[in-house]
Parts: sequence; structure tokens; C-alpha cells
Amino acid sequence: MVNAVKVFKKTSPNGKVTAYLSRRDFVDHVTHTSPVDGVVVVDHDYLRGRRVFARVAVTYRYGREEDEVMGLHFSKELELVNTEVAPQAGDVQMTDVQERLIKKLGANAYPITVNLPENAPCSVSLDGGSEGSTQPLGVIYDLKLYVAERKEERPHKRNSVGFAVRKVQYACPGSGNRQPQTLVSKNFTLSPGRLNLEVTLPRDVYFHGQPIEAQLSVNNVSKKTVKNIKAEVVQHVEVTMTNTHFSRVVASLESREGCPITPGCNLTRTFSLNPVASVNKRRFGIALDGQVKDQDANLASSTLVAEGKNVNDALGIVVSYSVRVKLNCGAIAGDLTADLPFKLVHPDPASVKAPLRKTQSADIEVEEFSQLRRGQSIAED
Repeated sequence: MVNAVKVFKKTSPNGKVTAYLSRRDFVDHVTHTSPVDGVVVVDHDYLRGRRVFARVAVTYRYGREEDEVMGLHFSKELELVNTEVAPQAGDVQMTDVQERLIKKLGANAYPITVNLPENAPCSVSLDGGSEGSTQPLGVIYDLKLYVAERKEERPHKRNSVGFAVRKVQYACPGSGNRQPQTLVSKNFTLSPGRLNLEVTLPRDVYFHGQPIEAQLSVNNVSKKTVKNIKAEVVQHVEVTMTNTHFSRVVASLESREGCPITPGCNLTRTFSLNPVASVNKRRFGIALDGQVKDQDANLASSTLVAEGKNVNDALGIVVSYSVRVKLNCGAIAGDLTADLPFKLVHPDPASVKAPLRKTQSADIEVEEFSQLRRGQSIAED
């Protein structure tokens, strides 16, 4: 069987600069971030002493464009990288794909590697809640390759190539071994005893598409009666630019099975919830991995940080998840609520796919990069 390596190609409007990218994502492994690499093809006669520069800009849009009035803007654009990538003097360490591309494309091809700063935010899109929004909300990256004499020059559209790229995170190797558990109790005014609720998850890391199975144990030693039980998966979003926090329920289940739980009775049950983006489209504030219009966009992954660092120090849009279980004891007695955090992420492809080896049987499949990439590109084979 012949293995095909997909490479993404785009050419500048004047046809003088052509870029080939072997990957479209800056992958954050918590301890380090993998670069975006590829090959740029530009004629020596066209360069005439000029250089090829790579510019990575991040647009942080935290408000709708149609709400911008009287000079008020709800977005910020930051230039994270602006560096010379070609031609490079001396020997350059190349990947297997870069070596094969240069061998195929000839002497006018140069390898390029673009790295992001360590504290760069992850790509997250926020659902604007309607189809009328012109610009997506969230953190959007843009990679541009252009020809100029100095990097301070403004890129010209005619001799530049732009790619929509993202910074994504995968599950850390060896994560998910912890078994989260929480125990909450509630006393009632003018009533003896208490109501106890224990919630347990089999593990603390789940992959997108996997059901979340929460086991709950109720011990009612009070004089109140539990009328029904409600379980939810809650997405918590923090917009660091405006210091705004909000939560959205992305999956829920309400049941009366085993109820009422009368005084002195116990109940043990397991709820299965499956948080997916397809049932949460067009809801304002839902954080997604891809664009809202993508059919295969996922819910945004949990924000991961290195050991010893605080997730509250992360930049951009910070996303977290929790399982919330509510016991309803009536209008007067109120509810007993338990929240149990967990992580929702993508699996690391390196842990499920064999690394590409140097082999003559592997072909290079070139795909034109003419449109914005799909939402689930990080899960492609």
C-alpha cells in the first residue's frame, strides 16, 4: 500500500511565489510547540537581493463587527512573528517531507520553518449566535509569506501568500489516570439531618465524541425528599481581554428514575452525557475548535498548561469543562449541586499513528489551499 503525504499549496497573485505547507497547525504539546514547516519556491531573478519573510499575526476579536460604532473596535491584531525564512545561509535541518519537496521542485525551492512564542494563545472561535455575523469571534491566526528587502516593509498582496493556520493542543502523554471525585452535603433550616451527594468520573481526560459517564451516589439522611435529578456538562469560558467569564450547558439529562428519594433511602446511578458541537450550533458564546460554519467543527478543547503553571495565567480564551449534578428537593428546600471538573481534548496523533519513515513508496499529494481550512483538520488522517 502506498502512503500519501498531503501537502498544501498556494501561489501569490503574480505567480512569482509558491508555498507548500506540510502541516497547517502549530501543535502545543504543553512543554513545547511544534512549528509549521514547508517549502517556498521563488525565482532567483525575481528576488534580486530581496528576502522571503514569514509573518504570523493573531487577531483577537471579542465583539461583533456590526456593533463597532464611533471608532470603537472590539478586536486587536498582534504580530507575533516576523522573521526571514529564505534564502538561508549554511546547512539547514530539514524534515523528510521538506527534503523530498526540494528534490522535486528544484533549485528555486527553500525550506521554511516558523515557530510561535511559548505563551501564544490557542485558536478558539466563539459562536456569535446568528448567521449575520461578518467576522468570527475568538482567536484567529494568519500566516503570510512575502518578498521584501526588509521585514519592516508592508507586505504587498501581489507577491505574498497567506494561510489560515491555528494553534491547537493535544492530550498530554500519560494523562487521564486520575479519577475525579467530589462529595457535597446540604443541611436544611429547622430540619435535622443532611443530604449527601457523591459524584465520580472514571477518568479526568476525555476525547471529543466520547460519552461522559458520571456515577452518582445519593445518601438521604434528612427529612426532605429528592424529587428529580439533573446532570449537565458545562463549558466555562474566560475572555482574558475583557476579563469576562460565562458558562454554557452543552449537554444535559433530567431523570425521575429512582425518585422520589425519601428520607433514609439511598440511590446509585450512572448518567451518560455526550457533549458535541452539532447540537449546540447558533448558541451565543459556545466555544468551538473550528469556524461556526464548519460541519465538522468540535467544541473547543480544554486549555492545558505545563505542570507548575496556573491556567489563570493563560492568554486568549481559556476553556474548561465540568460535570454538574443537581438534586431537586422542591421549591422551599432548594437544590443540592455538585460540580466536578474534567478535561475535553483531542488525542495526540503521535500516540495513535506510526511516524512517517523515509521510503520511496510514499507519494506527495498536493492540495490547493484556496479556501479556509475545515474545522476538523487536526483530526485528519
